[in-house]
Amino acid sequence: MCGIVGIVGKSNVNQALYDALTVLQHRGQDAAGIVTSHDGRLFLRKDNGLVRDVFQQRHMQRLVGHMGIGHVRYPTAGSSTSAEAQPFYVNSPYGITLAHNGNLTNVEQLAKEIYESDLRHVNTSSDSEVLLNVFAHELAQRGKLQPTEEDIFAAVTDVHNRCVGGYAVVAMVTGYGIVGFRDPHGIRPIVFGQRHTDEGVEYMIASESVSLDVLGFTLIRDLAPGEAVYITEEGKLHTRQCATNPSLTPCLFEHVYLARPDSIIDGVSVYKARLRMGEKLAEKILRERPQHDIDVVIPIPDTSRTAALELANHLGVKFREGFVKNRYIGRTFIMPGQAARKKSVRQKLNAIELEFRGKNVMLVDDSIVRGTTCKQIIQMAREAGAKSVYFCSAAPAVRYPNVYGIDMPSAHELIAHNRTTQDVADLIGADWLIYQDLPDLIEAVGGGKIKIEHFDCSVFDGKYVTGDVDEHYLAKIEQARNDASKAKTQAVSAIIDLYNN
Repeated sequence: MCGIVGIVGKSNVNQALYDALTVLQHRGQDAAGIVTSHDGRLFLRKDNGLVRDVFQQRHMQRLVGHMGIGHVRYPTAGSSTSAEAQPFYVNSPYGITLAHNGNLTNVEQLAKEIYESDLRHVNTSSDSEVLLNVFAHELAQRGKLQPTEEDIFAAVTDVHNRCVGGYAVVAMVTGYGIVGFRDPHGIRPIVFGQRHTDEGVEYMIASESVSLDVLGFTLIRDLAPGEAVYITEEGKLHTRQCATNPSLTPCLFEHVYLARPDSIIDGVSVYKARLRMGEKLAEKILRERPQHDIDVVIPIPDTSRTAALELANHLGVKFREGFVKNRYIGRTFIMPGQAARKKSVRQKLNAIELEFRGKNVMLVDDSIVRGTTCKQIIQMAREAGAKSVYFCSAAPAVRYPNVYGIDMPSAHELIAHNRTTQDVADLIGADWLIYQDLPDLIEAVGGGKIKIEHFDCSVFDGKYVTGDVDEHYLAKIEQARNDASKAKTQAVSAIIDLYNN
């Protein structure tokens, strides 16, 4: 899960890119980067950290040009080195920079092809750099001194033919324009829009529509699966379907947790989808326990608030804010390392004892992934005096690894993997645990005015839409993650030993 943005404007776009990245900060807190183009030269700033920390005034002043792309990074394989901050750059052909949200499942094969056949060097372990080199190679195959939109779209077609996985991409071809494209399954989101200024029309490509809204751009639409949009430096817009057999199967987890509620993804309001999640949960509770004794519904801020409110309304139960959130602590799901997650929960939330003492409390969260956070929150509720603590997940049990760009690739980290609902309830300390049913979640997201028939539900049902993920692949992913974790632990230990000596 990362955030991407690209803008072709009529004046310097550095501030607009910065503002867009702050709006997309929820999609990644590990690193941030911006690259702009002016008079055939590139100006790049990227580093680890939040947007506000990476970009100081001196950096912004150097990011000149009316065309540029930006990225906020969320590590998908346990790594958080500054070398993998995006955008990435290759000098041939033309000078191309690229920012990517997602994950390629055939990255090992591609890396081998790039080295042995394309004769290109990849400098990091990032699949985004691999994707960039594939795109650059295919564009170079056109052999043009000045690429046309036909050349751009032909290169994207070849990318689709070679790359497998979930990906949404913005790339800038220095001196020519910005291209955005989406994988043939449409797993990761990407939209584009426009705004009118005194100087002319400006265009923007981004992960979520909310970033367009905040900057005064009007949403044109989502990119279709396999589709590409190319905006020339002069501001001419071109679109083309570049995949042979595209099929819309967007990531269901985007609506559960990843996206902001004020975004619209594939024509679906995230806010309304979460309202419907609350309705479906209330219906399930009334089916299973029509004589429930819930006194109050309390959301775990912030993502679950919308579903919790509608849940309370349909149950006819009081809705209360029982936790106060420290706004200066990052999202625990995104924080690298389990130890950091454990430490941050009590710094992040504080219980209001008045709302808990002597009550049967229904806590509502968007999902349960590792279970560490909700276990601590349930304990906080008990310490605040709750009589009984029930727990409700707006998503089904997360039982399987994600391979398309969300940082939960290892099955053993998932609390629900190979466990029953009662097992999970016992582990997190809940008196009663209720999960959303998968058909209900699909109906909540895809059953609005815009009908979406199929989703990537792999974290819930273990069915991977790209068709190339098997037990061997998942085992390799888990081993790579374990190796990265061991290397990090050894590095920290070495630093401690050096200090002590």
